[in-house]
Amino acid sequence: MSSSGVSFLFDLDGTLVDSVYQHVLAWQEALHAAGIELSVWRIHRKIGMSGGLFTEMLLRETSLEITPALLETLQRQHAQAYARLARWVRPLPGAVELLRYLTEARIPWAIATSGRMGSAKYNLDALRVDPAQVPVITRDDVRHAKPDPDLFLAAAARLAVGIESAVIVGDSIWDMLAARRARGLGVGLLSGGYGQDELERSGAIRVYEDPADLLRHIDEIGGRA
Repeated sequence: MSSSGVSFLFDLDGTLVDSVYQHVLAWQEALHAAGIELSVWRIHRKIGMSGGLFTEMLLRETSLEITPALLETLQRQHAQAYARLARWVRPLPGAVELLRYLTEARIPWAIATSGRMGSAKYNLDALRVDPAQVPVITRDDVRHAKPDPDLFLAAAARLAVGIESAVIVGDSIWDMLAARRARGLGVGLLSGGYGQDELERSGAIRVYEDPADLLRHIDEIGGRA
């Protein structure tokens, strides 16, 4: 435990790895294969929330009947498409250094992602994060994903830290809404494509460009060694 008692809970896509747009294209491919045409910007605006809720919200915009079979098909096709695109995924600037800093400073940290482990494993590999050594909470581990607080609450429980002292770092409004509902301190990053005003309105106490920028200012949010 760090001397300050603070801990860090990280979203994954768009927060630690540059993978948001690969997910957008994978969802576009999955929807197109099902005969569903949606603009890319509409897909991007939903990235970061639970996959099931994500597809339900997208399908509502098309007035199509939402069936369990269709949702399952879209999830499977997205996973297959993302597996092909994941070779382009890279850690965001400063992500590896930020995690190393927290580890060396003995500040507890964990990852909480709305994605399932089948897709998250590519991003974890890019970060060189081993789920056997670092707490990683995925959609497979909780009943509800973002914007519900379950992922962050589970990550704090895995670290055995209080959620009220946790800094919850994410790149989407869904991360910030989940952080507020969990009663943690939301910190936003611009590296997922959302604007500073959107993140602040959703509850971000601070907004930084990317992990490198956060690391340069980590003392502002209690991350001192």
